[in-house]
Amino acid sequence: MKHYIYLIVAIVCMTLAACSTSKDVTYMTNADQIPQDVLARASHNADPTLMPGDLLYINVSSTNLEAVKPFNKTEYIASTGTGTLNNQENSMYYYLVDNNGNIDFPLLGKLHVSGMTKSATENYIASQIYPRYLTEKPGVEVRLQNFSVFVTGEVKTPGEIKAPNGRINLLEALAKAGDLTIQGRRDNVMIIHTNADGSRSIKRANLNDAQFILQPEFNLQQNDIIYVEPNASRARASWSIPPALTLTMSSIGTLISIVTLIVTLTK
Repeated sequence: MKHYIYLIVAIVCMTLAACSTSKDVTYMTNADQIPQDVLARASHNADPTLMPGDLLYINVSSTNLEAVKPFNKTEYIASTGTGTLNNQENSMYYYLVDNNGNIDFPLLGKLHVSGMTKSATENYIASQIYPRYLTEKPGVEVRLQNFSVFVTGEVKTPGEIKAPNGRINLLEALAKAGDLTIQGRRDNVMIIHTNADGSRSIKRANLNDAQFILQPEFNLQQNDIIYVEPNASRARASWSIPPALTLTMSSIGTLISIVTLIVTLTK
């Protein structure tokens, strides 16, 4: 009878160990307890920092449309006869930040923008145009054409997540990836960030803790990689006996069978 009791207890323990508690899968526990003034200070969207490889759309505007035409690539290319205004999707109308961090801007030549935020780049370009070329300060709009992040690991649909508006946060990226599977660790999500100088940094986010929405890494940068680790139950499910150990156990079992047969025959 005791053997059956031990067996039942063992099965119950294994079942409980394999299951995740509601605390493990709940996002942002007690988020409503964060003071409103703290949330207000952290509610801004991060301004993307430009880096080599970025593809930019830059538009210069003014009340005098003719005066700013030479500073707009679409107009500049059309005026030289090398392109048409109807082909707005062609990459030739965008500015590629080269490996040295520069873009080649009409009339202004090489401009170093790597390491600048998007808004700082807008102000920088405007300062290069006014008052040298124009009598009034132009408006400059910079958009990242290749802003995307990558989600992998224990999510339903891993892959590239594009953000046409140039901004996305961690929860939005995970939602677009179909959310975490039940086997994904919510307390230790890895974020791999590429810096403007090409170096990388790694941050961790605990989705169970509401405080993570106040952290800088909540707002993602272009080319960030989000990796969701498997939890303990997933790791156990994927465990398998190595082939070498299987062969050894099989050999030992065969040897035991032979010894047992010999002992039986010699009795």
